[in-house]
Amino acid sequence: MTSLDTARTMMRSLHRAPEPQVLAGLLPAATLAAPTRDAVVGRALGLLADLRAAQGDGWVNRFLHQYRLNTAEGVALLSLAEAFLRVPDSETADALIRDKIGTADWAQHKGESDSALVNSATWGLVMTRALMADDGKASVLKRLVARAGEPFVRQAVGAAMRMMGQVFVMGRTIDEALERAGDKDNRGFTASFDMLGEAARTHDDGARYFESYKAAIRDTAKAAKANHITDRHSVSVKLSALHPRYETAHAATAVPALIDMVAELARSAAASGIGLTVDAEESERLMMSLDIIEAVARLPELNGWDGFGMAVQGYGKRARAVVAWAQALGAETGQRLTVRLVKGAYWDSEIKRTQESGLADYPLFTRKAATDVSYLACARDMLAAPNIYPAFASHNALTVATILEWAGPSRDFEFQRLHGMGEGLFERLVREEGYKCRTYAPVGGHRDLLAYLVRRLLENGANSSFVHQLADANVSDATLLADPAEKIAAVGGAAHPSIPLPIRLYGDTRSNSAGIDLADEQVLARVAGGIAAAAPPAPIAVDAARDVAAAVAAAAKAFPAWAATPVDVRAAALDRLADLLERDCEALMAICVREARKTIPDALGEVREAVDFCRYYAAEARGKFGTLVLPGPTGERNELRLEGRGVFACIAPWNFPLAIFIGQVAAALVAGNSVVAKPAPQTPAIAAAAVRLAYEAGIPADALRLVTGGGEVGDALVRDPRVMGVAFTGSTATARRIARALLDDETRPLVPLIAETGGINAMIVDSTALTEQVVHDVITSAFRSAGQRCSALRLLLVQEDVAERTLAMLKGAMDTLTMGDPADPATDIGPVIDAAAFDRLESYRQSQRPRWVYALPAPDGEYIAPTVIRLGSVAELTQEWFGPILHVVTWRAGDLPATIAAVNALGYGLTMGLHSRIASVATLVTETAHVGNLYINRSMIGAVVGSQPFGGEGRSGTGFKAGGPHYLLRFVHERTVSTDTTSAGGNASLLSIEDVAGI
Repeated sequence: MTSLDTARTMMRSLHRAPEPQVLAGLLPAATLAAPTRDAVVGRALGLLADLRAAQGDGWVNRFLHQYRLNTAEGVALLSLAEAFLRVPDSETADALIRDKIGTADWAQHKGESDSALVNSATWGLVMTRALMADDGKASVLKRLVARAGEPFVRQAVGAAMRMMGQVFVMGRTIDEALERAGDKDNRGFTASFDMLGEAARTHDDGARYFESYKAAIRDTAKAAKANHITDRHSVSVKLSALHPRYETAHAATAVPALIDMVAELARSAAASGIGLTVDAEESERLMMSLDIIEAVARLPELNGWDGFGMAVQGYGKRARAVVAWAQALGAETGQRLTVRLVKGAYWDSEIKRTQESGLADYPLFTRKAATDVSYLACARDMLAAPNIYPAFASHNALTVATILEWAGPSRDFEFQRLHGMGEGLFERLVREEGYKCRTYAPVGGHRDLLAYLVRRLLENGANSSFVHQLADANVSDATLLADPAEKIAAVGGAAHPSIPLPIRLYGDTRSNSAGIDLADEQVLARVAGGIAAAAPPAPIAVDAARDVAAAVAAAAKAFPAWAATPVDVRAAALDRLADLLERDCEALMAICVREARKTIPDALGEVREAVDFCRYYAAEARGKFGTLVLPGPTGERNELRLEGRGVFACIAPWNFPLAIFIGQVAAALVAGNSVVAKPAPQTPAIAAAAVRLAYEAGIPADALRLVTGGGEVGDALVRDPRVMGVAFTGSTATARRIARALLDDETRPLVPLIAETGGINAMIVDSTALTEQVVHDVITSAFRSAGQRCSALRLLLVQEDVAERTLAMLKGAMDTLTMGDPADPATDIGPVIDAAAFDRLESYRQSQRPRWVYALPAPDGEYIAPTVIRLGSVAELTQEWFGPILHVVTWRAGDLPATIAAVNALGYGLTMGLHSRIASVATLVTETAHVGNLYINRSMIGAVVGSQPFGGEGRSGTGFKAGGPHYLLRFVHERTVSTDTTSAGGNASLLSIEDVAGI
């Protein structure tokens, strides 16, 4: 038998292993021999018949098929279902209905379904669209709506959303759910009740969910009638609902707290004789969840209970090893653990997060058939495990038939299904054949339904899902029952071709920067330990202003040779520099943490962005710097080429001392310029380390010179007449001084200033936005990096109907933040850059004390406490405050255009955020906001090179955008050459054309 330690070792080796390698170990267990395969298919055909017989009442499945997620109508309904019930004001609710129903083509679905209910629903959507449309036709119905407002349409949509909620939710309260679980439709089925709600954002959220789980256990126990625990209703618990910082970096505090809470719930469940299952969540939390489960399972007072359980997601590469771990834990503790095997619930977000993080491989499978193979291999192991009570959650007839075949006459396991799904699949098995089936039964109000409902619709509305395919008359039984092992064997276990590895995210043009998995507790401990042990950055000698002249002279002398170097050679040097930055990533992170006071995640992001700049500009230069032949009359050749300007001054800020420093230098160099680079006086060491790596990459020492110091050094640099361009990132005031300096010398050529400056960056939130998502993105945008990002959120503009709820949750989320040493992995907010910044920010903060909405306490040192300040209007915020200070203004429904105009009037134009589920609102903001970067339904920081080019307008910058396809053009001269190619007295090329007239 596998031990706990061996199982954990297996998990580590499988976590991000190549997909073919993992599947090679699973296929033997999931492959069915011919006789068994025939028996399974025969049984599955019978289950299909049961399912189809139940489809007359299964309108939800048919509705999902009719309005699937690859149609505009399906996406519109999903968006409406996700947002409508949380909108408190009628004006926004009506706008949401118009937006989602009024823009889709419902008429194409009329009469297409063989379900009368689905067709009736379609007619209702057609009529609603007619009522909401704004096409100038004054029908009787539309005039009626105009007189009555739109309340009856709004009420009808609300009723439809609630009806959908009733399909997927067992009850609004546990008592209601228990009553429904006992009705005739659920005869023979047990239930596992789960309290609806997303992850806790605040400690109050966690406490509220904890009390709801306690009440659910108590009330479920009162209703228990069966003698055996497996025949009684049970409760499921999400760990993320109990603690707002259930993260690897906060495991030291979150895991002990969660152990205490789950232990209390487990004791209560054990005393009541019912089961308690810990749900599965994102893969990055798996190892923490196992620590919690193990600690609770080892409690001596739970001996003899056999009601404790856990969920395992089959789409994870570690799934089979987790099953082995559960068996080992049961054997060591002398109990039988319930293992709920599911296909998985977070596949799409796991894929995206892995790509964004630049990790080596995915923690899950990229093909549906591969997940099915993993599921079957796990199922076979569970059936053979003496210390596991298997619970198989599936709506797939082939999966169910396979398990039935493998189990033989045994009934010592159960199936599970989602409430509202899978009707017809298990009824005969339960009521006639004696098998057990438990319904996963969400409990909660309609508002809490939203996120759960969207997740279920995404899973079961996907084109590859069994539920979706079953409802499609064009999908044959043979396709439905195709052997997943055969599918995977046929492709050699290869990953899905449309889902590239993270390193190949940008195709063949460039590699994605490599990340570090900071969600892995061992990796995080190693990185943090290395940073803590690193020596402080060596002092950097400050050059006097007179030394600037020598640096410029050397760079000017090196320019002709560097400019004549082929662009492929220059680009190759940048690619080598990117590789070296990745090689020394952790050492560079240590300097960023020590010198720039960056947290560990921010330091990693800094290095990755620098790598991306090098590779992106190298690829751009290769594509842009060849000779371009332009059209013209016959006998003439016109060519355009790009050439470096000369010596470029690159002046970088302290808030991105590596990424922006490298970005400016790499762009100037690859464009054929020589460079004199000046970092901020606070962060010379990281710049010096970057320059050393540039030399190692093959960039000539005189083509890149480093000068350090304060404003006098920068002033001497930009005033040197040999400098042919300046790239600057910093304050608007400094950018203006540089611009004046470049124009003071009338004998000097007119040279470009590429400036990226700050902004009063606003986020607009309307009442359709999900408050939990808004608060998460506000915390990230306003307070990460201690608010010291150019893109950071400074002004939160919330629709007044949801302002108090939003601010209440924001206060609670702020309470979960940790301020302290940036080298500590648990730190969210470190000190600001220096004493001068602290004094300036703290003086302003204290001056606004009467208008504080909320402020955290701060530790001793140069820490600015995250603070929320209430303003009466947008115009009251007249300048950027570069720290963790957030200003809030409310606006009324209908006042959005005026609100956008007020932000525009501030004159800045760097970033803006928008949280809304109304497409027309997004269109309005996109068309009228004067900003360089607009972020919709996400945070406002973390622009990705090549994907989200970054830069502002107005008082926020000159353009072009850094990390964008036009940026290099600011570093070059364009030169054209026009040549008359005719020979003496005639055009030989024209005369060589056959059959021309006039000859």
